[in-house]
Amino acid sequence: MLVKLSTRPTVRRCAGTGALALALLGAGLPATDRTQPDLSRFYRQKVTWAACKGPDMPKDLQCGKVTVPIDYARPRAGTLDLALARYQATGKKQGSVLLNFGGPGGAGIPELAADGKQFMDLTNGYDVVGFDPRGVGRSSPVSCGDGSDEAASALDDETGLDHPRTLLTKLRKAAGECARNSGPVLPHIGTVNASRDLDVIRQALGDKKLNYLGFSYGTRLGAVYAAQFPHKVRRLALDGVDTLTEPLSEQGVAGAEGQQTALDDFLDWCMTDVACPFGQDRRAAGGQVVTLVRSLDQNPVPSDFGGSFSGQDLVGAIGQALYSKKLWPSLERALASLVQDGDTRGVQNFATSGSGLPVGGHRNDGLVDPQNVPADNLQAALMAINCADDPDRPDAAQIGKDLKQLRAEYEQASPVFGRYRLTELLMCYGRPKGTDFIRDRVKDVHSARMLLVGTRGDPATPYRWTVETAARLGSSAVVLDNKGDGHTGYTSSKCVHQKIDDYLLYGSLPPNGSSCPADGNDWSATTSATNW
Repeated sequence: MLVKLSTRPTVRRCAGTGALALALLGAGLPATDRTQPDLSRFYRQKVTWAACKGPDMPKDLQCGKVTVPIDYARPRAGTLDLALARYQATGKKQGSVLLNFGGPGGAGIPELAADGKQFMDLTNGYDVVGFDPRGVGRSSPVSCGDGSDEAASALDDETGLDHPRTLLTKLRKAAGECARNSGPVLPHIGTVNASRDLDVIRQALGDKKLNYLGFSYGTRLGAVYAAQFPHKVRRLALDGVDTLTEPLSEQGVAGAEGQQTALDDFLDWCMTDVACPFGQDRRAAGGQVVTLVRSLDQNPVPSDFGGSFSGQDLVGAIGQALYSKKLWPSLERALASLVQDGDTRGVQNFATSGSGLPVGGHRNDGLVDPQNVPADNLQAALMAINCADDPDRPDAAQIGKDLKQLRAEYEQASPVFGRYRLTELLMCYGRPKGTDFIRDRVKDVHSARMLLVGTRGDPATPYRWTVETAARLGSSAVVLDNKGDGHTGYTSSKCVHQKIDDYLLYGSLPPNGSSCPADGNDWSATTSATNW
């Protein structure tokens, strides 16, 4: 799950001379010269806050926006607006703390609106701010239209394996659909540009340095920011640490294995309930899930959101639900409705990030209205960002040679999630080669010390990624070992929650390598953020 462009950061220590350069540096703005694009107008913004509109918005949540260039190398070529939301500080204010809930492709504002109570302790010292990154949610959302279905259908049967040229033609067509439906932001989506957006947001909030809490993919965004703007880091907490070095092909296998483990745990839990739609025979339950997925792939059913609902749609929905333990009872009920009544609404609610209306709908002050966010935005943004962050782009000959082996590896990792993860990998074919910035330059970061939290039983971001990323970042990284289960620890472990709050609020870091015990909560009783 990576994304990035090779554009070098523009906000840096510059060799500008004279009173103008000194004034800009003193204000926290980027000093410019003839060789650097002038970004000063973006860094002079201030956020105007107002009550968030909408029936699902808490009364104390305020919304705003900032404007950023689509292309930082050509800031006059066009702009886009980023949606922001905040809970105001209730105690002595130190500034703002920015949150990213993961993905990539997860919209921050609906998450903050739904789960804001999890972060209220932080309002003792900060405005707690969420945002929709570029290409996500209300911030110029990308969409693939029918492109995702095109890619999924390419792997429906053995035809694609036997005729790789046909497969690759479909994949290239799918990439073209994504480009046509996404608009000018697509070539400039990714973590490197999102990190630069983060710095513009920091300045617009009036903070000299960044305070940040990132989950899952959000840890990659935080690490990239620390590499691009090391002297702008104040306190960065990274929970559920992502990899900075593994190629997408290896990440996909690890992800399929982790999701299969989580599914097995869910089925173990489900067997204890007489309402489980897969009965009480644990050995048969796993096979029933595989059969259900294959049946829907062969014969998709009508969807209440328009179009059809396939087995791969079901896999994507299950995958989202499995990362949050508190959603397991809801997942059980949704699967029961699907199996017993053919009702797709429950499972689709886990995967749908928008209303399903066409991209390019009505915009309000440069932001897309919530009801006009495309239904496939989460998945489209995830693929776009992952591909933009990954520099590997095998040609047609290499894919044709490796395809059967790849499919075997992915299906061995998970008979349920393997094909879905392989499709995500193959969707990069036909897109521009991604950046090598993250692999090559996000290392040996000389910033203020950062807190990295890894969870031993994390199904999405293996604990080893925390250790590897900490070693790569260098002496600035402090590791907290959470002995519990589930994806991320902040909202599932009281110990992790307290350690992160102490760090962000008071600058108190635990000793490097210290640990938090497993809380011992049941899957159904433990709460956790919906992160990927």
